[in-house]
Amino acid sequence: MKKKLNVVFLIAGSEPLGSAGMQADIKAITACGGYAACALTSIVDEDTTRVKSIFHIPVELIVSQSESFLGDVETGCIKTGVLPSKDIIVGVSDVLSRYKYIPLIVDPVIVNSVGQKLVSDDAIEAYKSLMFPLATLITPNRREAEVLIGHKIENIESDIRELSLWGNSVIIKSIEGDGVLTDYLYNSKTDVVTAFEKPKIDTHNVNGTGDSFSSAIATYLAKGLKLEDAVSKGEEFINRAISLGAEYEFGHGFGPVHPCFMEDKNVHERIYN
Repeated sequence: MKKKLNVVFLIAGSEPLGSAGMQADIKAITACGGYAACALTSIVDEDTTRVKSIFHIPVELIVSQSESFLGDVETGCIKTGVLPSKDIIVGVSDVLSRYKYIPLIVDPVIVNSVGQKLVSDDAIEAYKSLMFPLATLITPNRREAEVLIGHKIENIESDIRELSLWGNSVIIKSIEGDGVLTDYLYNSKTDVVTAFEKPKIDTHNVNGTGDSFSSAIATYLAKGLKLEDAVSKGEEFINRAISLGAEYEFGHGFGPVHPCFMEDKNVHERIYN
């Protein structure tokens, strides 16, 4: 019997820094032992300080890329990144509705690291009505969660459940406390909220953190782990990637995490130093 790859299929955008979007996704998936493939949705022009412009790939091409892969290759998990317009969300959701048996992570990329809104209001509504009902897990950060529920997070137990109305599970990332950040996972199947608390790391190298984290979770789901275990492994991965990324200089703004660490420190030093 031939071996099977732990395939994660991405539907995501590209940017020139290599620290977010499909570039971050592919690095994280590879580092976690998966095989990454991708349908491109957009090309983003940005530096480490701001997003300058976004070019949308034609919907027909995004749909065709997705159909070409999913119709041919056995896939362990699907993950969406930036879906920059309502018509793209409509096209992607139509394809994914035919593959409901494959775990789906929806990372609603609607706000960037500095709080800049990246998509229109009708795209946000399309996320809610079309993508979330298909999702196994959605992964908004605090800012994105507040945009989606329309108010500041005040009671995590009730607010996180508000984001599961479509049957999906939810993880809200980066709720700030006294020197710590906490991610809250709500499993809609068990009605359990789990907190993942970690020390806050003093670093500007956090661009693409959400992409890398959700892709790590997707990889562990593709490997067959249960949701809580996949998230726990994803937390371990992203915390190490942020910690190592903090050691590097990169641009004048928000740089990358360092996903390509290896257990063998000597191997790591030969390759990356």
